[in-house]
Amino acid sequence: MTHPHPPSAPSASAAPGTAPAPVRPGGVPAQQSTGAVPGPPPAGRGAWAVGRERLREAATTEPGRLQILGAVLALLVVAFGAVTALEVTDRSSAADDVVSRSQPLSADAAAIYRSLADADTTAAAGFLAGTLEPAESRARYTRDVTTASRLLVKAAANTDGSSASAREIATLNEQLPRYTGLIERARAANRQGLPLGGAYLRYANQQMTSALLPAAERLYAAETARLHRDDDSARAWPYLSLALGLVALGVLVWAQRRNYARTNRVFNQGLLAATAATAVVLLWLAAAHTVTRAELNTARAHGQESLQVLNTARISSLTARANENLTLVARGAVLTEDGKSDKYEADYTASMSALTTALGQARELADDDAGRGPVDDSAARAADWRERHKDARAKDEAGDYEGALLRVVGAEDSTGQSFDQVDAALERALAHEQNEFTRSAGKARDALTALPLGAAALGILGAAGAVLGINRRLSEYR
Repeated sequence: MTHPHPPSAPSASAAPGTAPAPVRPGGVPAQQSTGAVPGPPPAGRGAWAVGRERLREAATTEPGRLQILGAVLALLVVAFGAVTALEVTDRSSAADDVVSRSQPLSADAAAIYRSLADADTTAAAGFLAGTLEPAESRARYTRDVTTASRLLVKAAANTDGSSASAREIATLNEQLPRYTGLIERARAANRQGLPLGGAYLRYANQQMTSALLPAAERLYAAETARLHRDDDSARAWPYLSLALGLVALGVLVWAQRRNYARTNRVFNQGLLAATAATAVVLLWLAAAHTVTRAELNTARAHGQESLQVLNTARISSLTARANENLTLVARGAVLTEDGKSDKYEADYTASMSALTTALGQARELADDDAGRGPVDDSAARAADWRERHKDARAKDEAGDYEGALLRVVGAEDSTGQSFDQVDAALERALAHEQNEFTRSAGKARDALTALPLGAAALGILGAAGAVLGINRRLSEYR
């Protein structure tokens, strides 16, 4: 009887306590694994988590910490340079707008008002000269209307179509032809000796004072408000840039102290260059903006505010002259609301009072003899004007109309001469203050001109210096 063979015994070479290799079907033993196969990452761990873990692992070694520090320093310095360039560019653009856009437009708006008021004054003076208007008076009127039209075209080209300024410009363009048409009718009737000419002239003046001049005043207010906005934008402190600069400088100083504590080396040339570049940009930023604010303050106090007051004075003198002329044209036909006084005489008195107030303010704002001189001259000529006006009124009230007319539009010792002297002195004062404003505002703009490019360039150089300084330390670990 044949017995089956017992199972084979384990190989003698197998180590005691070691399990035999599993046998594959067919008697071929399975191969043992020679290394652990990495499993999939735990569920829920994305690239961000893996990167964070690697960063944490890197931070446990000095080379890793240096790499992180280098990246932070480079980022801070570049961010400081970039933000400085952006913020200063905005302020430089606003300062340039003050000099080359908003202030000239504000001045043009004031010139539109003055031209319209002077045209109205000249038309009334020409009417009083008799049936044949002097050629000089007609030329001055034409020049005023042409100037106003030209400046309106210029203002329209530099104004947003949906803005308040655009609406006022449209009103002026619509009303100015109507006004000039009424003046031509008044002239035609006056040449024929018809009393209707005076009625047309008064109606034209009413159109000027109720429609044209208020629109011009609103245009001036809108353009002046834009000037103030640009001025405020240019003088605003760049707080974000200053804060980033201080942070970057503080971190760079800390990095160099850390480097000294670990290596006992006083200087790291790369970090020192980065610190110097950051400090230069920070000091440049603070100094340039301080200069800009100081010059803009000077431009506002001794230029912009003086210009506004002088414009008020000149407009007051023009309206006073127009009302003085209309007093003789109307000859008491137009009364105040209470019916007790001549309307044009009352308006003349109010305008002369406003002129006196404005001249006093202009003298207080003038900061040198060149600015005070024309203002004092204008005040003296205005005093002469009042005395001559009183004489003219006395003659008119006494029934001497021709004598009053000579005191108002005559060639010698007339109120017309006094008005021209006041206007000429105010024009000199305006020219001086305009130059003062342009010079100060130009200095404010120039202080910021090179800073954006300089900040960007120094920011890049500073970041490169920081990286090179850190890499030099890293090379010691290789």
